Amino acid sequence: MWYVIALLSAIVFGFAGLFMKISQAKGGRHDELLLGLYTTGTVGFLINALAEGNIVFDDWRIWAAGLIVGIGSAWGNAVFMKALDYGPASLTSPLTNTNIVLIIAMSMLWYGETLSGSEWLGIACLLTAVVLISLRPGEALTIREKRWFVFILLAILLFTFRNGGLKVTQELNMPNTTILFIAYFFSLVWFAGKIMTRSYGSNSSAESASSDSNLRRDAGKIGFLWGLAAGVCSYAGMQLYSVALVDGQANIVAPIFATNSLVLVFGAILLYRERLTLKQTAALSLLVLGLVLVR
Repeated sequence: MWYVIALLSAIVFGFAGLFMKISQAKGGRHDELLLGLYTTGTVGFLINALAEGNIVFDDWRIWAAGLIVGIGSAWGNAVFMKALDYGPASLTSPLTNTNIVLIIAMSMLWYGETLSGSEWLGIACLLTAVVLISLRPGEALTIREKRWFVFILLAILLFTFRNGGLKVTQELNMPNTTILFIAYFFSLVWFAGKIMTRSYGSNSSAESASSDSNLRRDAGKIGFLWGLAAGVCSYAGMQLYSVALVDGQANIVAPIFATNSLVLVFGAILLYRERLTLKQTAALSLLVLGLVLVR
């Protein structure tokens, strides 16, 4: 059953990425998008925790864990976007996904999880599919800005705190739903603060034209509304991921979850009537083969 839940977590979380892509295509602002995402995500985890009856706020360890996972989520997304400013997406995206390798190593070294030969091959297929789908033809791969390497390293570590942190808290029998609520609430406050600071700075400046101001408001509204939709999928995907970790091995669940980026690609193909390229066909074939092998 955990295998099905892990697969569902990747599919549902992938729709969050698809909605973020649609927002970008429509000109939505990034900060408002993430504010909307963490708004509905926070509400979703709060309702989930109350429904389960296991919401706990009187343990400092839960607050600490929620803060660490929240930093991994909010700052990981922020640093990832910074990395895209200084380097090509063809390298940035697959390299940040290598946080999955750290989670696999942690699961094997700390918790004694093992993998069979077919499972190793399946994981290799899944990760190769993710890398293939991230590569963009014709994009220059030369890195001239040293700050890109710093941002990549930070993104890998931060996303490890987000995804791997839930494995640690699950092993400690801590309520992951409450931890995810705290994590998303922290992220909500973080991006709300960023937007308020930016708005205050722009209002203090007299050089902005009214037409530019209206365009920024429209872009913010588009980003926020699509962010609300993305937040529902982000909440559901992360909740399913934490449930899959209860009975499943993290060194298998994590690579399956990492394939969520393929939902974005193939969803965009369906929406915009694009044809599958040879690279995308190979990625899809490796995805199916990898899922069969790890099962």
